[in-house]
Amino acid sequence: MYLIISGTNRKGSYTLRIAELYQQLIKEKNIEAPILSLVDLNVLEKNPSIIQLEQELLIPAGKIIFISPEYNGSIPGVLKCLIDVTDRKVWQGKKALLTGISRGRAGNLRGMDHLTGILHYVRTVVHPNKLPISIVDTLFDQNGMGHAGTLKAIDNQLDEFIAF
Repeated sequence: MYLIISGTNRKGSYTLRIAELYQQLIKEKNIEAPILSLVDLNVLEKNPSIIQLEQELLIPAGKIIFISPEYNGSIPGVLKCLIDVTDRKVWQGKKALLTGISRGRAGNLRGMDHLTGILHYVRTVVHPNKLPISIVDTLFDQNGMGHAGTLKAIDNQLDEFIAF
């Protein structure tokens, strides 16, 4: 099973829009991938909703796509808390694909490096094609993602991850 994690709890974020784009593009490759949104999720303590999340989404997922915005040169704290509050076995032996997004020019490169280190610590294998999506706020038009180069990069990245 594939899973897409929208790595912020900010409502109405570009992160969720990019996660939905990934979901659409991977569905076109005949793969279903639910989105885990961190909006309104309490990740500060192990609670029944976290246990349910582990059982229904995290444990069954063999491949996880992380969409992470840049927060202060790294990843959002809520994403780190999700990894910290869940059982470590949830992440072991999984394969991960990382996409960083930002309104700036680096596409969260540093954050993806930080997330790679965290995922390696919990024994998740990270695909080497980590895609930085810069100036994300300029890539959408009234019809959705309007930037052909970004769409092609995502499509190539997904093809590589499916074969990984």
